[in-house]
Amino acid sequence: MQILDWIVLVGALTLIIVYGIWKSRNIKGSEDFLVGKRDLPWWTIGLSIMATQASAITFLSTPGQGFADGMQFAQFYFGMPIAMLILAYFVLPIYYGLRVTTAYEYLEKRFDVRMRALTAVLFLIQRGVAAAISIYAPSIILSTVLGWDLGLTNFLMAVFVVIYTTSGGSAAVSRTQEMQMTIILFGLFLSLYLITDKLPEGVGIKEAWDIAGVTGKTQIIDTGFSWNDRYNIWSGILGSTFLFLSYFGTDQSQVGRYLSGKSLRESRFGLLFNGFVKVPMQLLILSVGVLVFAFFQFNAPPLHFNQTHSGNLEKSALAADYHRLEQRADSVFQIKQTAMNAFLQENDPTRKTATAEQIRTLEAERQNLRYEAKTLLARIDKDSLEFAKLQAENPKDYKDKLNSKFKDSDYVYINYVLKYIPAGIIGLLVAMIFCASWSTTASELSALTSTSVSDIYRRLIVPGQSDRHYYVVSRWTTVLWGVFIVLFATYASLFENLIQLVNMVGSVFYGTILGVFFTAFFLKRVRGRAVFVGAVIAQTVVCILFFFINKDAYLWYNPLGCGIVMGVSLLLSYLWPEPEKAA
Repeated sequence: MQILDWIVLVGALTLIIVYGIWKSRNIKGSEDFLVGKRDLPWWTIGLSIMATQASAITFLSTPGQGFADGMQFAQFYFGMPIAMLILAYFVLPIYYGLRVTTAYEYLEKRFDVRMRALTAVLFLIQRGVAAAISIYAPSIILSTVLGWDLGLTNFLMAVFVVIYTTSGGSAAVSRTQEMQMTIILFGLFLSLYLITDKLPEGVGIKEAWDIAGVTGKTQIIDTGFSWNDRYNIWSGILGSTFLFLSYFGTDQSQVGRYLSGKSLRESRFGLLFNGFVKVPMQLLILSVGVLVFAFFQFNAPPLHFNQTHSGNLEKSALAADYHRLEQRADSVFQIKQTAMNAFLQENDPTRKTATAEQIRTLEAERQNLRYEAKTLLARIDKDSLEFAKLQAENPKDYKDKLNSKFKDSDYVYINYVLKYIPAGIIGLLVAMIFCASWSTTASELSALTSTSVSDIYRRLIVPGQSDRHYYVVSRWTTVLWGVFIVLFATYASLFENLIQLVNMVGSVFYGTILGVFFTAFFLKRVRGRAVFVGAVIAQTVVCILFFFINKDAYLWYNPLGCGIVMGVSLLLSYLWPEPEKAA
């Protein structure tokens, strides 16, 4: 990055911090700090909801997902419009009618304080982890660009988020997200333009898309079904619908955004806006990754995109072996140039099909070389003995662990930006990624604070204090959660793909939480004791399945957890009835 890039980056981020502090300068009480003044219009709500979900992980990891696996990840979002419609017309009126501060406050009104505490704790666990990942993702960028220590980078990233979140609470978060989302959307379209502009003469979006399509990158819909297949049309419509119902309907980081709306109508429009704009937005981000893949078919890519890993190999005793792999990859690249030019110029269907098959074969050969590079990385890794033992005893697990630990797709987009984008624009695109990180992390900090103070501290630990007391506690709680996410992020490491990791962590808890809320909304017979037992059983089953049986089926654990809670609690309400809660 050059001086101009740093000016653009620092200027954009400073503007956001100042804007957030200024817009929330009149926040003085605990309720205003936790949920704002409940005066937001629908477009602010919609942009705030989108910005909360569109973390830096989205703009680092999703292009990498498109680069590695193509457009099929888009199926994950197909359930979102369905979820938004259900929430807007069935759940929002309940929250607005009770005028609650957090989603979990409703559960005490419906069941008892035990259910409020249980769901609040489950939320705090999974959202605290997700917030740490939201900080970790952009820290990878900054530590890579500057060569800073990752722990120090995590600390610096969190400090600025904590400053403006502590200054104005929920109001500061929502107002800054308007500006952040504007920068993000502009950066996305700019990325798309710059990629196509850098393609060779005579190669436009159509030709690049055709090249990517040869290797299956452009296929969106997969109608096949398998429990081990993470993304297909069935898991996308059913599994992700339940995930989004839970995330947007019960997760305080999202509920807090639309509880700040000035009316039910404004909040409803904000939710629907998010639901129907989010899918095209994800298609756009994945398309950036697919076009980066096409770009690297005409411009020689690195054999391994994580420069730290490849740098370690360069300094090791295996440097010569790695250089030989790079030479073989260069040869494959040169042969592929001839095949791609023939593919683009060929009009005969039979010969075009044969050329496409040659391109697929060459791409498979390159992937094999990338895998061999990972085997070299395993030999110089601190766990090299464990890798060698696993390779001898269980080759399949060895391959899975190898691909997981040394997966480099999260580095693809930032590699492209830093190497091929003009000065000044690099700063803007890096600012886009930082905006995404801050918007998500700020929402998560605000939600963690709201839940900790409203559902735990004020309700169970220190009730009956003045509003000023809870306002001060809220600000200090934000700081403490900032410390937690920095410490957690410092010891985090890449696990396959960051955006998948966030969804996996959520899916372990969201099904149970959603089941509790659905029971509250739709099963009026069920009381607190029955749903508490159902929630404990559901969470235990999901944890066993996820940690010991099959992680790949994680999207299905959302409807499964929800179904277990509702089924068990309804059955217990008949077998073990309890008196109705006193009015």
